[in-house]
Formats: sequence, C-alpha cells, structure tokens
Amino acid sequence: MNNKTSFLMKAAIIAALYATLTLMLPFLSYGGMQVRFSEALTVLPYFTASAVPGLFVGCLLANFFGSPLGILDVVLGSLTTLVAAWMASKIKNKRLVPLPSIILNALVIPYVLYEAFGIPYLPSVLWVGLGQTIAVYGVGYPLLLFIDKNDRLKNLITK
Repeated sequence: MNNKTSFLMKAAIIAALYATLTLMLPFLSYGGMQVRFSEALTVLPYFTASAVPGLFVGCLLANFFGSPLGILDVVLGSLTTLVAAWMASKIKNKRLVPLPSIILNALVIPYVLYEAFGIPYLPSVLWVGLGQTIAVYGVGYPLLLFIDKNDRLKNLITK
C-alpha cells in the first residue's frame, strides 16, 4: 500500500471512530458539562500526521449530525479540534500532548455554549476544561502510553 493510501485510510478510520464515539454518547458529548470521550483520540497526532485531518473530519461529522449547538459548533468546534490536533502533532513530550485539546476547547467551546444556550462564559470555561481533562488525560493519555509500549500497535499506526 502506498503512503498516500495509507495516510487516507488512517485518517478515515480515525474520523469514523471520533464521529461514532461522539454520536453514540450525545448526553456526554454536547452541553455545559462535556466529557466527550472521542477527545481521547486527540493524542493520536503524537504518532501519525493522518490523525490531524482524521480528527477534524470526525469532529465535523459529529457536530454536523449531532450537535444541538448549531452551525457555530460545526464551524468553531471542528476548527478548534483541527488546530489542537495540529499543535499536538508538534509536541514531543508525551505528557504535554493532551494540553492543546484541553486548553483550546476550554477557551472556544464556552463561547459556542454562550451563543447557543446563554450559558455564562467563565463558569463554562471551567466545566468544559474539566470535561476535556477527564477525557484526554483520563482516557487519552493512558491510550497514548498503551500505544507507545505496544510495538505492533505503534507500527500499525505510524507506518
């Protein structure tokens, strides 16, 4: 399989996983207190560049088909995931890989929540940040460590 095909296949798989996880758990994925477990996948750019477009497309699809927050979430939420994934791909320290997703979502998504539901911005920053921390450090970081220690899995993702 050539590199371009492999890249596209990995991106598509990651997009499908992200969208599926988000849409399967809508009560956790949208709202004032979000623990979007699909955000655990935001550690994957540490291993492969194909995760960057994969996460973006997955978030775009999940927000388009499932978000009660409207077009603002489709656009801003998806772009936030794209920027966070790109930033995570540049980080070499495993412990810091989850931070872009946590920080950017904690700053942007409360604005979307304010515009859609009138939820006050500052308290929402704390709630969204907490939910992101649970998803990304609580699930995503252990996933990163598991992949990093499993040579067969790591080779499958990186090659």
